[in-house]
Amino acid sequence: MAIALAALPRGVTGFDKVEWLIIDDGSTDDTANVARENGVDHIIRHPKNQGLARGFMAGLNACLRLGADVIVNTDADNQYNADDIPVLVEPILNGQADIVVGARPIESIKHFSPPKKVLQKIGSWVVRVASKTNIPDAPSGFRAMSRNAAQRLMVFNDYTYTLETIIQAGQKNMAITSVPIRVNEDLRPSRLLKSIPSYIKRSIVTIIRIFIIYRPFRFFGTIGAVLFGLGFLIGLRFLYYYLSGEGEGHIQSVILSAVLLGTGFQTFLVAFLADLLAANRKLLEDIRYTVKLKSDEASEKYKEENIHG
Repeated sequence: MAIALAALPRGVTGFDKVEWLIIDDGSTDDTANVARENGVDHIIRHPKNQGLARGFMAGLNACLRLGADVIVNTDADNQYNADDIPVLVEPILNGQADIVVGARPIESIKHFSPPKKVLQKIGSWVVRVASKTNIPDAPSGFRAMSRNAAQRLMVFNDYTYTLETIIQAGQKNMAITSVPIRVNEDLRPSRLLKSIPSYIKRSIVTIIRIFIIYRPFRFFGTIGAVLFGLGFLIGLRFLYYYLSGEGEGHIQSVILSAVLLGTGFQTFLVAFLADLLAANRKLLEDIRYTVKLKSDEASEKYKEENIHG
C-alpha cells in the first residue's frame, strides 16, 4: 500500500485541494498505521472484513460527508497508474461526464490469465447490454465520479461494486464515459482471487444476479418463452401423431408438454412480478437520493448560519 500511496498526487489541475481516504477493511497487515505514516488524511476502519462492495460504499459515503466534489477510486495494490488521475477526472471537470471508468489494456496485461481475460470481456458485454452504455472495461476499479453521481449510487452485491455501479448509472441516465489508462506491474497475487475456479464461479453468479436485478423481465421472460415454446412444440408433435392415428404410446409427450407449458406460463408471471419489484426499487432509490440532497442542504444551511452567527 505504501507504494500505491507514494504514487498518488497531492495536487490535480482544476482542484483547490486533494485529500486521501483509505478503507481498512478488517486488515491484519497494519494498514491504518501505514496509512498514517504516509500522510493519509482520512481512515475508515472496519474491525471485521465487510467485503469489497461494502468497503467501496463506506468510502463513498465518507467522501460525501467530507464534502468531496469529485471522488477517485483506486486499489491499494498499485495496479493502476496514478499518473492517469488527471486524465480520469478531466471529463468530469469539463462537464462531459458524471462517471469516468479507466479502461485497462486487458490483452497486454501479462499477469491476467486467459480465463480472467475472457470473463472480463463477458462481464463487460453483460454490463453494456444491461446498462445500455459502452464501457469496454466494466470490472475496472479505477474510476472517478462527481458528487451528484456518488449520491445516486447504491450497491446491492456483496462481492463487487464495479459492474453494478455502471448499470445503475446507465439506468439513471447519468453521463458515463471511459478513458484509456495504464497499469503497473503486478506486485502481489490478488487477495480477492483465491483461484481461477473461484473467480469463474463468482463472476458467473454476479453476471446472472445482475440480469435478475436490473433486467428481470428479460431474464425470466426469456426462460418462460423457452419453456413455453418447448412445451408447445412437443404438444404439436403429439397432435401430429394423434391425428395420424399413431397417438398411442406418446402419452408421455402430453405430460411433458403440459408440464413445460405450465412452468413457462408461471415463469411469465414471475417476470411481471419481478418487473414490478424492479420498478419499486427504482422508486426507493429516488427517495434515498432526495433524502440525501435534503440532508446536504440542511447541513450547508447549518454551516452558513454558524459562520454568520
